[in-house]
Amino acid sequence: IANTMLGIRHYLERFPYDEGMVNIMNGFADKLTAAFEKENSPDWHWFEPVLTYDNGLLPAALFYAYEKTERGKYLKIAEESLNFLESIIFKGDHIALVGNDGWYPKGGKRARFSQQPIDAMAMVLMYEKAYLVTENKKDYLHKMFMAFKWFLGENDLRLPLFDYETKGCCDGLEKGGVNRNQGAESLLAYLLSHMIVQEAFEKEKTI
Repeated sequence: IANTMLGIRHYLERFPYDEGMVNIMNGFADKLTAAFEKENSPDWHWFEPVLTYDNGLLPAALFYAYEKTERGKYLKIAEESLNFLESIIFKGDHIALVGNDGWYPKGGKRARFSQQPIDAMAMVLMYEKAYLVTENKKDYLHKMFMAFKWFLGENDLRLPLFDYETKGCCDGLEKGGVNRNQGAESLLAYLLSHMIVQEAFEKEKTI
């Protein structure tokens, strides 16, 4: 649902007056808010009973829905879920993504490894959307850059995943080190994150 909403965003940039597509997007946003309200509890402010990866895409999609519709409900849930995700992911001066070796089930323990580049990209994308639609710009810009630096070595193992020699990106952060395979998904995750951060900082300089 979140990926589809972000795809609709690009469609609406080209065809902004397509009310039918806006209605479709609103329907998806309502599905996300319903999922959040179903799972939300005092110690769990999320859309599902488990945190896996690509987590940041869910708040990002609602930030965009708010930007397009100005419906306060979308913004409230986007910010509440972002704050919850932050409370889990941020560890001092770096982010520690949820690992895929068990994920993080509600009421359970979070897995530390393996951490995936696509999840770091989702965090960068989430902060970009929050930066664009809220007043808390400096804070979100700073956290966007912190999320991006996961690729550069600001992570649990203090090891870079971006390879300056091959210009590729390693496939994950494992318990014993970096997964040296460099797949297309990881490279695209790095490149998209780099572009988002660069554009945000350039935009900030012009304000």
